[in-house]
Amino acid sequence: MDQANILIIGGGVVGCAIARAVSARWGDVFLVEQNPNLGMATSSRNSGVIHSGIYYPTNSLKARHCVEGNRLTYDFCKKHNVPFRHTGKLVVAANTHEEADLEALKKKGEENGVEGLRLIGPEEIRKREPHIRGSAAIVVPSTGIVSAEELVHALARVAARQGAEIVDHARVVSLEPVAGGIRVGLLIGDEEGAQDETIEARCVINAAGLYADEVAGLLGNNSWKIYPVRGEYCEVRGPRASLINDLVYPLPHAHGLSLGVHFTKTLWGTVLVGPTATYVEGKDNYEKNRLPIADFADSAKALLPEIEEKDLQLGYSGLRPKLVPPEGKGIADFVITRDPKVPEAIQLVGIESPGLTAAISIGNHVGEMVGDILN
Repeated sequence: MDQANILIIGGGVVGCAIARAVSARWGDVFLVEQNPNLGMATSSRNSGVIHSGIYYPTNSLKARHCVEGNRLTYDFCKKHNVPFRHTGKLVVAANTHEEADLEALKKKGEENGVEGLRLIGPEEIRKREPHIRGSAAIVVPSTGIVSAEELVHALARVAARQGAEIVDHARVVSLEPVAGGIRVGLLIGDEEGAQDETIEARCVINAAGLYADEVAGLLGNNSWKIYPVRGEYCEVRGPRASLINDLVYPLPHAHGLSLGVHFTKTLWGTVLVGPTATYVEGKDNYEKNRLPIADFADSAKALLPEIEEKDLQLGYSGLRPKLVPPEGKGIADFVITRDPKVPEAIQLVGIESPGLTAAISIGNHVGEMVGDILN
């Protein structure tokens, strides 16, 4: 049986950021990921946006870690040569009826500590984005885009250089509290030839994303339920990608389900249109009953009248680990807490957007929590 100080479950961007933070302070750090590669799920199936922190309830973990993570992500990308572009973005009111909500969003962003926000009118909108139509917009200068996949792998490389051991094809099948820690049962390898392994860790960190509720359940904690919400994208390639210069968002959904179908000029010069937001059955349901391209065109025309269905092609989709059920409303905050019954376990549940931006800040936060357990 192997011994470890820290075992992290989940090799997405948050798990890798935690591994980076804790391996700088402690040895014998393991990260286990059930997929064949790191960051294959929620971490890389998104818009790749470095968010500012304007959307989230003041004093929430989402607001705190997004604002701090924004700064830390730019710093990390510069230091470790992760491709990114500091673009800024526009959040656009389609008509005068939306302007009061736009002003309220600006106020919330300022309360969250987001700097440099300002309101502009139609003339300046057209200067920045000539094809966008709206009555007013917020300029959000701190927003940008990043190669999410390369961010995940850069965080993992730093953790590995610091001594962390990263194991893929490793599925957690049991968690058992024991004296001084938690015994972790693993299946390692492809299903046909998987080997049973056991690691006894002084601290276990659940960063399992879509499966975080199930991992918590292995310790008898059934406090949370993940509801997968699928976000789908279309893509604009070729000359019509010039209709958008950077990032353009509508006002977010009033019920808090998503930030709305937006336009992202990618690092590769294409334009993403999306994501949508649909509750689905199954945590691997990326393709069943995909939305028709016409739905994307209809949504996009509210701000970009020139877009046509023929300009779009179906893109990828991703799943968000929502804590709000289909009949619910509002924004659920991140859960980052020590397990009340098993204090050697740290639970991270419902880490959806802005998890990509917040990851490094979350990693630092969890590192401090680990210190309370190990020191």
